[in-house]
Amino acid sequence: MKNKQVPNVTFQLRVRDESIEGDNPYRWEQLTTDTMFKGRRVLLFSLPGAFTPTCDTFQLPEFERLHSAFFTKGVEDVYCVSVNDAFVMNKWAKEQGVRNVRMIPDGSGDFTKGMGMLVEKHNLGFGLRSWRYAAIVDDGVVTDWFVEPGKENNCEEDPYGLTNPISILESI
Repeated sequence: MKNKQVPNVTFQLRVRDESIEGDNPYRWEQLTTDTMFKGRRVLLFSLPGAFTPTCDTFQLPEFERLHSAFFTKGVEDVYCVSVNDAFVMNKWAKEQGVRNVRMIPDGSGDFTKGMGMLVEKHNLGFGLRSWRYAAIVDDGVVTDWFVEPGKENNCEEDPYGLTNPISILESI
């Protein structure tokens, strides 16, 4: 995937809108990969799912904690992409207290498929999900690529090492 353009996808987000009254003050907003990546250097990481053990306990909290350290390496933003819908991603961010990492729901898996990282996890009852990976994307082009070994459908393992934020920091 290194030196390749990220796929052209439109994400469906739910964003807070103070002009909406009631218990659910959110509206739909579309976010394109062009808007996310054009003219910017960002860190993108993807994981199998919100609220899952490794993602919830280690990966997302560590990226949130080390967010400013990536800025010292020239990264302008950090995105977490998961094959989950906007409602799940928002709830997960709220429960994790995420303030710095931008949560990107890839509910249909189109972006993940375009990145070549969509895998079956039917053995765990997940359906289609993302293999764990991370990338530095500069102006829409992947310049650094980190992917966990053993990528396969219905994998019994859930490796987590190469996509650990500390490992990525040391590599860029």
